[in-house]
Amino acid sequence: MSADIIPIPRAALHEQVAHRLRQMLVENRIAPGAKLNERELSEILNVSRTPLREAIKMLAAEGLVELLPNRGAIAVELTEADILNTFEVMSGLEAQSGALAAERITEAELDEIKAMHYEMLAAYTRRDLPAYYQLNSAIHRAINAAAKNPVLTATYNQVNARLQALRFRSNQDGEKWKAAVEEHELMVQALSARDPQAMRTVLGSHLNNKLGVVIEQVRTANSAAMAQAKA
Repeated sequence: MSADIIPIPRAALHEQVAHRLRQMLVENRIAPGAKLNERELSEILNVSRTPLREAIKMLAAEGLVELLPNRGAIAVELTEADILNTFEVMSGLEAQSGALAAERITEAELDEIKAMHYEMLAAYTRRDLPAYYQLNSAIHRAINAAAKNPVLTATYNQVNARLQALRFRSNQDGEKWKAAVEEHELMVQALSARDPQAMRTVLGSHLNNKLGVVIEQVRTANSAAMAQAKA
């Protein structure tokens, strides 16, 4: 974790802190399985421990951290089975969001998604992964919002929270990152054509491709850890 102090507005402080902590988890500044050091985080985020603890409770409710009796909180580390099960559900949610969005999206919503898509392409050209990922996530949320189903959105947000860090890291491979960008081009085309089946297909494929990359990364990391333990 960086020791740089990050100023935070006073309004809704614990929510602001929770947002910053989510970013740190997604970007692997807090690694899976790592303990959340309250003293260090208080200094980095320039807040007292009261809003920090409230923020950690929020993340625990979202399934991003685990609260351990008398030991504080640790960043959740998903097993391969957890990842497979969660992606299986998320793939269905993304596909359903896309299909409904293709039927219900307004011109204004479509224009906003196109604008974010072009910004995302610029971030990709710069190889600015954090900016790319924030725009990427915003596009997926906008597609979900365009489906106009609040129950779907609530479920989507809950499940997606568990996968944010994994989806972020899945773009670190150059060729697979390029493929993900091409899939986003297909999403914009399918939305523009108001084609529910095309959206269902491309979003389902998009998530399944992400899953393949994530599982490969997890297995590589596990093999490296085992080799290091034996050394």
